[in-house]
Amino acid sequence: MLPPQTITALAAELSEAHRLRTVVPRITARHPEATVEDSYAVQSAWRDEQLAAGRRLTGRKIGLTSKAMQSATGITEPDYGVIFEDTVRDTGAVIDFGEFSNVRVEVELAFLLDAPLEGPHCTLVDVLDATRCVLPALEVLNSHIELEGRTIVDTIADNAAYGAVVVGGNPVRPDAVDLRWISALLYRNETVEESGVAAAVLDHPARGVAWLANKLHQHGGRLEAGELVLAGSFTRPMWVSKGDVVLCDYGPMGTVSCRFS
Repeated sequence: MLPPQTITALAAELSEAHRLRTVVPRITARHPEATVEDSYAVQSAWRDEQLAAGRRLTGRKIGLTSKAMQSATGITEPDYGVIFEDTVRDTGAVIDFGEFSNVRVEVELAFLLDAPLEGPHCTLVDVLDATRCVLPALEVLNSHIELEGRTIVDTIADNAAYGAVVVGGNPVRPDAVDLRWISALLYRNETVEESGVAAAVLDHPARGVAWLANKLHQHGGRLEAGELVLAGSFTRPMWVSKGDVVLCDYGPMGTVSCRFS
């Protein structure tokens, strides 16, 4: 394990990078001995800094749950981060491009929980029973660590590269549709750039949420009622530029859109 003072220093460095919209060198280049548990410790220290500053935790994101995302990043296991209330946007939002670094967009389903979920034996059925509704969403990625050569240790420490989430469309009860077959067309400036099917997330997007509940148990936590959980992208991340208009068509579940100003 990295020394506590190193964990604290790395968390402070990431907070400063977030404030200044800058990118820092890879943690694994400077601390090759760092483990996955070290990276979650850095993320936790960063999260606690944000909470102390008055931000409110309102959910979690899961990353790297599909083969498309794993092949795009070279990382072969899922990870998670936290969602703060001030990062949740409604469809149609105008987003300040300069607020983020290495800006990309992913296609996801978001689970709004009606009951807590706790490991170590959380299952897909438990997730469906605890879910109030499922919403279409776009995740905006925000990477403060240089991308080339990064590992899962770098990504986790950087709050799993989470920036913001845009939600909208038509929320559905989890038993109203076959969530495996929810499909999406991702447009940038009226051109389809990516497409995918939700089953790409661990064969069922609810399995991503179950994975998270079990992983949080290892870290002494659980998912709470009222939390919004992003289950993981079922397309590759799409790079965006200032001025781009992004729209994702989820068919019967409606559309979600945003513009980067």
